Amino acid sequence: MNTRKINFIEATDTLARLDADWACLIKTVGPCTFDAKREREPYEALIRAVAYQQLHSKAGDANIKRLLDLYGGTFPAPAQLIATEFGMLKACGFSACKIETIHGIAQGALSGLVPSSLDADTMTDKQLIDRLIKLKGIGQWTIEMLLIFNLARLDILPADDFAIVEGYKRLKKLDVAPKRKEIAQIGACWSPYRTIASWYLWRVPK
Repeated sequence: MNTRKINFIEATDTLARLDADWACLIKTVGPCTFDAKREREPYEALIRAVAYQQLHSKAGDANIKRLLDLYGGTFPAPAQLIATEFGMLKACGFSACKIETIHGIAQGALSGLVPSSLDADTMTDKQLIDRLIKLKGIGQWTIEMLLIFNLARLDILPADDFAIVEGYKRLKKLDVAPKRKEIAQIGACWSPYRTIASWYLWRVPK
């Protein structure tokens, strides 16, 4: 699904009708401009997500740039990545744990565990989560980022995402942020546009 062909008016109108807080947020933030990197294969998207885990965006950008520089500015194929010496990957800024994880992703791409974009488009969100969660070092949040920013799935709510939970806390002026189970239950009424709701919650003014 190409998000460039989606009219977000229906999604934002649906969310704005939830209550006055949502209507105000959507008016403040403005039209949804969500876009996904559909040109990237899931293999590449997962490795990029790992590169940014527990890092500020600038540090993640630097690590990815150093990785691409090893291969002349292009993203390496799975076999290329596996054949790259440990020390060279470490010099890119990857920890030993992250190197193990990205090697596992590359192996998964070769074995078929990590599907191509074409195959992923035939799978449900749950099927993809159940399949990719088998990769060592890959949790549900990372897969949800893949579903949102690579596969353009429109009904994903990353309930473990700190920024989303804090955004909802600010939106509703709560003293305590909801727990994972609570935000998942609360977000049920945002379906089938939970991705768009998440996009707005990431942008709740501080």
